[in-house]
Amino acid sequence: MLDMPLEDTEAQRLAALRNLQILDTEADPAFDNLTQVAASLFNVPMVLVSLVDEHRQWFKSRIGILAPQLPRQDSFCSYAVQSDKLFIVENALLDPRFAHTPFVSGSPHIRFYAGMPIRSEDGFNVGTFCLIGTEPRQLSDIEQHHLILLARQAEQLLYLHYRTIQLALQTQQSTASNARYAAIIESAAAGIVRIDGRGRILQLNDSALRMLGYQPEEVLEKNVKMLMPERWATQHDEYLAAYQTTGEKHVIGIGREVAAQHKDGTQIPVHLAVSEVQHQGDLTASESREFIGILSDLRAVAAAREREQQERSLLQVLHRGLTDYHALLSGNTLWQFLKEALKELTQSEYALIGEVICREGSPALKIHAISDLSWNEPTRQLMQKLRDGEMFLSNPDSMLGQVFAGGQTVLSNNMLDDSRGGALPKGHPVLHRYLGVPIIDRGEVIGMYAIANAQQDYDDVLIDWLKPFTSTCALLINLYRQINEQERFTEELKVARDLAERSSKAKTDFLSSMSHELRTPLNAILGFAQLLGNGKQPLAERQQRQVDQILRSGSHLLNLINEVLDLARIESGHTQVSLEPINLQEVIEETLEIVRALAVNQNIGLQVQLEGTQNCLVEADYTRLKQILINLLSNAIKYNRLAGTVILRCQLRENRVHISVSDTGIGIAAEQMSMLFEPFNRLGAQNSSIEGTGVGLALTRKLARLMQTDIFVESTVGEGSVFCFELPLVSISSARPLDTAAVPESATRESAAKKHQVLYIEDNPENQRLMQDIFSEIATAQLRCVCSAEAGFEIACSEQPHLILLDIDLPGMNGFQAGRMLKNNPLTSKIPLLAISASCSAEDQQQASALGFAGFYSKPFNLHALAEHIQQLLSEQESL
Repeated sequence: MLDMPLEDTEAQRLAALRNLQILDTEADPAFDNLTQVAASLFNVPMVLVSLVDEHRQWFKSRIGILAPQLPRQDSFCSYAVQSDKLFIVENALLDPRFAHTPFVSGSPHIRFYAGMPIRSEDGFNVGTFCLIGTEPRQLSDIEQHHLILLARQAEQLLYLHYRTIQLALQTQQSTASNARYAAIIESAAAGIVRIDGRGRILQLNDSALRMLGYQPEEVLEKNVKMLMPERWATQHDEYLAAYQTTGEKHVIGIGREVAAQHKDGTQIPVHLAVSEVQHQGDLTASESREFIGILSDLRAVAAAREREQQERSLLQVLHRGLTDYHALLSGNTLWQFLKEALKELTQSEYALIGEVICREGSPALKIHAISDLSWNEPTRQLMQKLRDGEMFLSNPDSMLGQVFAGGQTVLSNNMLDDSRGGALPKGHPVLHRYLGVPIIDRGEVIGMYAIANAQQDYDDVLIDWLKPFTSTCALLINLYRQINEQERFTEELKVARDLAERSSKAKTDFLSSMSHELRTPLNAILGFAQLLGNGKQPLAERQQRQVDQILRSGSHLLNLINEVLDLARIESGHTQVSLEPINLQEVIEETLEIVRALAVNQNIGLQVQLEGTQNCLVEADYTRLKQILINLLSNAIKYNRLAGTVILRCQLRENRVHISVSDTGIGIAAEQMSMLFEPFNRLGAQNSSIEGTGVGLALTRKLARLMQTDIFVESTVGEGSVFCFELPLVSISSARPLDTAAVPESATRESAAKKHQVLYIEDNPENQRLMQDIFSEIATAQLRCVCSAEAGFEIACSEQPHLILLDIDLPGMNGFQAGRMLKNNPLTSKIPLLAISASCSAEDQQQASALGFAGFYSKPFNLHALAEHIQQLLSEQESL
């Protein structure tokens, strides 16, 4: 078997062979004649026109071989087809490539082979023209040349065969194309016009004839400009001539929308596309040039565009009405805008829009917008009343009334003869067409609109098209009503708010006044009691008990005042909290210092359990949290049993800290739990010996809620109660040392022989006497009292004391005004100021700090703390 490598171009060679479409075709006399000539010329028994594909050699013509094809693998042609020149085997028995092949060793005992490759037009060897003999042989040069010529002739026959097939195919395609062209031309939905270079009509298809209303004989051989409106027809010939001479295009090759002239004179919108027919001939002669124009009827498109434009206009109106209704209403232009839009959308001369309201049990129409129908002064005044809402339409039998009262859609395109309209007043504009549409919302007629005198008749199609407008009007009327109702409600709220603010201000003023009136005498009571109890002359035992009772009662009264005022401030919204990270352990330690003495006096065990919360930071208001803990622990101590226990427990629960205060006291009955946080309700304890006001728990819950938490209670009668709340955990920090700043030294230390001058501006004689008694214990200071800010300012400027104590609630100029003057005056700006006030509000304290006061003391104040602060300020003045 031959082992012969294939060429790298084998795939392309096979493709070229198949492209010739000659394999397995019928015998061709032209090829047979060629092989017969070769057999005779070379005197050989076998001549082949062999075409070699993947697995075989197929014979287009053969002499001396019966089989139409043979396997490729044992063939001489397989070698010849891969050669670019004549392939000759003179003696196959002596050629190792072929000596043992079946056709050499056996029948037909081939000895001689000469084959010339046959090439396709694109240069690939697709077969051979070969001579085969049974005797060894050599070919002379002239014989080789003749064989090559015969092979080239076979190539030409291949080419002719291929072109014959292509021509037949093209003829078939041309016939089909012509049939399709005729079918397209005659049955196309578009109009087709064929003209020559002079503009003469050569052909019109049926669609063009129907579109333009002509018969063929009316247009053939006529100038095409007869199908054009005047504005284009006059220049058509010039355009056509210019194109054929200069190539300047106006329509040819450029599709555009134009108008065609119908036989009846009307114009039809069409899209025109003109192309030149390219064919052989003298292109300089107008008769030899042809043009085809395709006319697409745009009447439906134009109508759709008009509808689209109307829809767009309607949507723009609705969009603006819905999105800008606040602005339109505020400018009182909403209904006027809708009325004008309705006129434009429907091409009507007149329009109105109104809202249905109930008057005396019957529907009436309130006009929001209306076209001017007046014709004299009285009717102008009437129209103005309608526009201003001073006049309503109520006749249910009129054409308007049938709409707003009856809920009917009323349409008339012949108003002059329509009995429903009634007689119009003399001078009234003539109405030809009318349409009234009710605006219905959830089955109720809430308004209507009407239009009149459109350019075309009104119909049901228009009513359906206006449904979005009708729905939008319904929505806007409801919005208009809601806005009016909201404005009315807002005005009522404003009145109620003003009343509440006046009441709150009156309450605040009352509380402020009561605070001042209560704290001023209480300051004197507690102050003198402290002086009596701490005086140089010791009191008798009975007198000391009486003084202690005065201090206890005064302190109780002060706590009551503070709690009531705190509760009132929270309720009036004047109390604010500052939430920030604070050390929980520090707050607890300060709280325990305050309540520990109470627990000892009551013989109550006080335990603290910090379960993993020793050094945690929580988000809270430091002062308010301490106040909450003091209230809860004080209550747990006061309402406990003898030798009972109070436990303050702090536990970590995910990202929060759970704080609880439990006691072993009397407990709270279930039916009383709902009243536990009511102000001044002590749940029956008011008759007991336990001191209390009934305000503490109410205040505690309000403070907790200000810090965005709440107080919860669990209680069992006879066993005790648990009060708890939670705070957000910020972090677990390292332990922070407590403030260990040294307390100022005793006021008994004398810093200098010279006494410091202190000015006290206070209008209350009792408070003056109290302060004089305090200063009698301060050997280094001398106090001078005045009753008004004006007098105090003069003394401060002239004598420049070392310290000024300033009451805030003064007659005439108040303490803040006086303090501002003192700080702004160069003579007194360096003198420290201490505020002494019966007010304890945070606002007053903030204002005093902003003005530069060195401190703020609320009456009744702690005498010892005040005395130490005074000594500190005087010492600082001495060092200046």
